[in-house]
Amino acid sequence: MLRPVGDRGQGFRREWLQPVVLLTTVAAVAFALLYVLDHYVTGGKAAETPGGAFATYVNFDQDHITDAVSSLGSMIAAVLGIVITVVSIVVQLSAERYTGVTTMFFKDRINVSVMAFYVVACVCGVWLSMSVRAAFVPRATVLAVMGTCTIGLVMMAPYFAYVFRFLEPQNIIGRIRRDAIDHARRGMGETDRARRDQLQAQLLSSMEELTDVTSNSISGKDKIIASRAVDALKDLAVEYVQGKRSAHAGWYAIGAGIRDNPDFVAMAPESLGDLEQRRTWVEWKIMRQYLGIYNEALHSMKDINYLVAIDTRYLGEAAIAANDDDLLTLCLWFMNSYLRATLNAKDVRTAYNILNQYRLLIEAMLRAGNGAQAVTAIGHMKYYGHVSFNMSLSFVTETVAYDVCALVELAHELKITEEETLLRMFLDLDRSAEERGQEQALKGVRKAQVKLATYYLTVGEADKARRIREDMEVEPRERLRAIRDELERVDSKDFWEIIDRGRNFEYMPPEQKARMREFFAFLDAERTPRPAMTAE
Repeated sequence: MLRPVGDRGQGFRREWLQPVVLLTTVAAVAFALLYVLDHYVTGGKAAETPGGAFATYVNFDQDHITDAVSSLGSMIAAVLGIVITVVSIVVQLSAERYTGVTTMFFKDRINVSVMAFYVVACVCGVWLSMSVRAAFVPRATVLAVMGTCTIGLVMMAPYFAYVFRFLEPQNIIGRIRRDAIDHARRGMGETDRARRDQLQAQLLSSMEELTDVTSNSISGKDKIIASRAVDALKDLAVEYVQGKRSAHAGWYAIGAGIRDNPDFVAMAPESLGDLEQRRTWVEWKIMRQYLGIYNEALHSMKDINYLVAIDTRYLGEAAIAANDDDLLTLCLWFMNSYLRATLNAKDVRTAYNILNQYRLLIEAMLRAGNGAQAVTAIGHMKYYGHVSFNMSLSFVTETVAYDVCALVELAHELKITEEETLLRMFLDLDRSAEERGQEQALKGVRKAQVKLATYYLTVGEADKARRIREDMEVEPRERLRAIRDELERVDSKDFWEIIDRGRNFEYMPPEQKARMREFFAFLDAERTPRPAMTAE
């Protein structure tokens, strides 16, 4: 992963300085020990130079140094060839999988610096080979080129390690995200229109690169990389939203550099104008990428569908924190699009998980006091509950019922003024089924209504519980008794499978279950006046 700026110095020492120093030291010590052994024990002493072993070593012989210098220049050229060959292969392999890798590689200062070092060392080696004469040996230059060649040799290992880390998918993703954020920051503060259009295009290109990484990873069944790319889009969007208030007004106009993008060129002029007016073209583009990823993953990697919904919720929560109602509305629209695609695929399990994230987003809206938009969102949930029922996906309708039940309870706890509207919507959830004579399929909806009624009884809202009972009196008594008996048998809040929600839909705390008997008392008193419900 990319390190924070404060860790770069430590990373340089650990990844570059320490390996180079260690390898150079080991090589120097090994050579020195062997050379000293030869100098004082096993070597010939006829030509020994005063001053010891080091003086003997640097007293280059003009008659034989020419061959050594030529070999030194050849060695540097050979090292350069090895480095270029290895790097070219690994970069090409990565470029086939991820777009923009080659450009990214040559924009990196470390890669450019290392290549420049090897080229300069190679040129110096060539020039040195032509500078030796019979009566002149440039000893300082020879030692300098020897040192350069030594560093080049020992630097290959840490440099190859750096290249492999540089091309790791998670680092490529992090680098694209960092560049995208940089483009957005500079673009939001740019006053020159031409430069601003260019930065918009660069930002759009970075988004599409992340989408391309995700698509390739989905095709290759690489869930880890696909998840990181999806999260990178979310991180980009959230950080962008946090800095929108300081942006130049011209940034929100869709410039010439991106207007021909397929996602924009297909839109009606009025829709493009709405994006500009609402200042949401960046977020729209990111979530448009999400929708494409969602449809692609729906039949092959459903975990990515869950992650897309989670990240869309995070973006919606960021919109709530920034008081950006237009962006929050956009998040709801894309949540609805995810649900539509899921229902069309008749994928009940995925719809179940998407609805969980939808409910959590609405809970955040209620806690922020945004009851009006929460009502709109719950209206969307109710609509998809009806759609799923008409498609014979009754479990999805049941899930919607329990989620709306939980939201009405939360609205009451928070004393949201729209609670009454939410309650009416909840009681209308099964109306379309009743009109078609298919009430049996919505037994789960009635269970959710019973659960809400018992909650109202425990908090002293007997009138609202009575309204729910009156709404249910049209049901056949045998069906209501079956609902009561099934709810009575649920004793554990934990479901017997692993689920994201963590709680059994039908579970009620003991105090609520005790009030359920009061709620259903009219079933056992058919010929007597209906007992009144009271609140504790």
